[in-house]
Amino acid sequence: MIPYGRHSINDDDIAAVVSTLKSDWLTTGPLVEKFELALENVVGAPCVSVSSGTAALHCAYAAIGLESGDEVITPPITFIATQATASMFGAKIVFADIQPDTANMDPQAAEAAITSRTKAIVAVDYAGHPAELDELRKLANRYGIYLIEDASHSIGSHYRDRPVGSIADLTTFSFFPTKNFTTGEGGAVASIHSDLMEKAKKFSRQGMIRNPSEFRVINQGPWHQEVHEFGLNYRLPDILCALGISQLKRLDSVKTRKKRVFQQYIENLRDLTNVRLPSQRDYVDVNWHLFPIQVDPNLRLELFNFLRRVGISVQVNYLPAYWHPVFKSLGFTQGMYSKSDYFYSSEISLPMFSSITDEQVDYVSLQVRDFLS
Repeated sequence: MIPYGRHSINDDDIAAVVSTLKSDWLTTGPLVEKFELALENVVGAPCVSVSSGTAALHCAYAAIGLESGDEVITPPITFIATQATASMFGAKIVFADIQPDTANMDPQAAEAAITSRTKAIVAVDYAGHPAELDELRKLANRYGIYLIEDASHSIGSHYRDRPVGSIADLTTFSFFPTKNFTTGEGGAVASIHSDLMEKAKKFSRQGMIRNPSEFRVINQGPWHQEVHEFGLNYRLPDILCALGISQLKRLDSVKTRKKRVFQQYIENLRDLTNVRLPSQRDYVDVNWHLFPIQVDPNLRLELFNFLRRVGISVQVNYLPAYWHPVFKSLGFTQGMYSKSDYFYSSEISLPMFSSITDEQVDYVSLQVRDFLS
């Protein structure tokens, strides 16, 4: 079975983790800061590492002071964590429909969704392709709201020659095994604003204050630490940071390989008139996470099952977030966001990972062609 996504682990990764297991640190140690600095070199802004992409989103919302009654604007095509973590603060989720070719948030739809209660626009870089960050940045500035970029798919991508992570007020990343590099489980928050970065970091470290100049409880011993605002334990341990440091060293080669896989699929399938292939804006440089194709919705399930039968583990990304039953009680019903609904009904993600072989890409392409021809 050819998986739709797969981690890539080599001997250097294994050696890095084994070395850490033999060290004095298993949880938070010197490799955390080393990993965060390595991330900063990639994304162009200071970072704090956390335990997952979901944790990163939770920390980002905490950093902007999200609270009950605030509204956040998100696209429907995303993993549910984009909305769930905001809902934990009592925020109201507002949806803005997508651009059909990239499945990223349509800036015009985002602007139409802004109200006096809007706290943030949350853009998602679907499949690794950056959202329309300049347009969304202008909207955020015009209305005095935050721009958060859910870049779970897109570390290593660039938008108008700027790395993802250096444009939005806060950017969140996921290092799940199917992503562009992995720490097993893990994620990070990046911010171009030092105050937001500090708030995200404190929230991810249980809100703990260790700087004596900030203490409100005084005359204690050198052991003292205190909490001013509640946070959670979202720390990423040294063991996983060791893996991340090693993986980051070959992020560029992974990106180059995925670009070749992307282009091979394009060349193999471009003449099919009944398939919509993923598009790429000419001002972005994409580190592809998915290869999403679109077919006639009446054929999607049959094609999905066929490909599974011939050894190709395709996937569908994603059920529109507002279709989840948790949103039904909030007044959302299927059909409210037609572009997202159509994208979901027609989308299949073909295998996309750095270790897939040219022969496997050709095999997947041939099976798609045979079914649709």
